[in-house]
Amino acid sequence: MCQATVYVDETKVMEDVIWFEPTEDGILARTFFEDPQLIKGILKGVDLLKHRVILVSPEKINHE
Repeated sequence: MCQATVYVDETKVMEDVIWFEPTEDGILARTFFEDPQLIKGILKGVDLLKHRVILVSPEKINHE
């Protein structure tokens, strides 16, 4: 299986993610057995070897 763990600003926010969908309000993330979750963030990178998706919070982007 190829699920991913999602991090926002280095904090784990979701595990076992199987689908990402960009929306106007953030990233909609889905797992097999839980309801979809809207995550506020901007994609920073994807590490396929470690099954990690790294997001940056919009507040952090605006302050840099």
